[in-house]
Amino acid sequence: MTDSFLNLPGTVAPDYQGNSLLNLVISLATTVGRARNSLFAAPSCEDLGDLKQARNTVFLIIDGMGAMDVARRGSGSFMADHGKGRLTSVFPSTTACAVTTSLCGLAPAAHGLTGWYVRDDRFGGILAPLPMQRRDGLPLSGWWKMQRLFAYPSIFQLMKCRSVMVSHEHILGSPFNMRHSRGVARRYGYRSVDEMVATIVTAVRDLGSRGGFVHAYHADYDALAHTHGIGSLQCTEHFERLNEALNRISRALAGSDTALVVTADHGFIDSPPEQQVCLNDYPQLMMHLDGPLWGERRVAYALVRAGREASFAQDFAQALGDRFFLLHSNDIVDAGLFGPASKPNPRLRERVGDFTILGKGDWSIHDRVENERSHAMIGMHAGVSADEMLIPRVVAYC
Repeated sequence: MTDSFLNLPGTVAPDYQGNSLLNLVISLATTVGRARNSLFAAPSCEDLGDLKQARNTVFLIIDGMGAMDVARRGSGSFMADHGKGRLTSVFPSTTACAVTTSLCGLAPAAHGLTGWYVRDDRFGGILAPLPMQRRDGLPLSGWWKMQRLFAYPSIFQLMKCRSVMVSHEHILGSPFNMRHSRGVARRYGYRSVDEMVATIVTAVRDLGSRGGFVHAYHADYDALAHTHGIGSLQCTEHFERLNEALNRISRALAGSDTALVVTADHGFIDSPPEQQVCLNDYPQLMMHLDGPLWGERRVAYALVRAGREASFAQDFAQALGDRFFLLHSNDIVDAGLFGPASKPNPRLRERVGDFTILGKGDWSIHDRVENERSHAMIGMHAGVSADEMLIPRVVAYC
């Protein structure tokens, strides 16, 4: 595993050589789904056991359940007992990038999502692709936009086995999910942890004697961590509920010849209000920018007015250099941090701007735009700390 991110202290880089979420997804696609290895730009994941022998595979992503969090909370838990080491997330370590990777087998360099918000001037500037809306909250309508934003097949279209999707009822039919679940035989929705357990078990049984692949996703842990902080009692209680849920799934599927593979899209840190910077409070920096920030609060991208790059870098170092790293975005792209790509997304460099702002320690950054609804957060992710980048690798056979 790479020890640092562009040689910055206290950081972890994604390990696309066999030990990242991308590699895990490719392993499932090629081993379980018998997709051709030549379709992917990275190798398979290491040390997953003999998945080929299982008739069914359940791939469960628990949003926000980082490996460091499991280590702190999980002694004696299902994930600890069945853990097979750790993986890294992709960069940035955030849902928009990582879950998209899980649904297409492409790194962010190829699928082109570089954060919750991306900048794409074809669609009027800054937008959030998952809910398909602009940063000011207006919807991004038009069926043709989905094809232009997500111009690649889903992982299910590449796999040769029968596949199904299990997800929260309120997002199952979203435009993003519908686009990225092309090729599944069926979509199953649920509304609670208890329903998730029953739905996953039902999905496996519905695959029948030929078996197949279940892609399952759970989002509530992430939502609780954002609102209350990853160190909160609410997250502790939900961790325990999920641990019991995994035990129940394992017991219900016992003897069904099923491999249960559990991981996350990213981990979390807590960034208390006193460590959250609003860039609007620094007019000497705002005057250099050609529009608002985008990306994430732990990894933000900035486009600078022509000819002001040096001035922005100097002023940023003086004002915020003790709290954030400021990197040239092209350096990050050229270093391969967005992952390998047979065909890099043609909008990639546009979507990372001139500079990338990385939070040191627990610092985060945001700005305000007109008509935008404010979202107060304590828990944060997308950064390059071990807590955010490392995710669990859990494999159990039922």
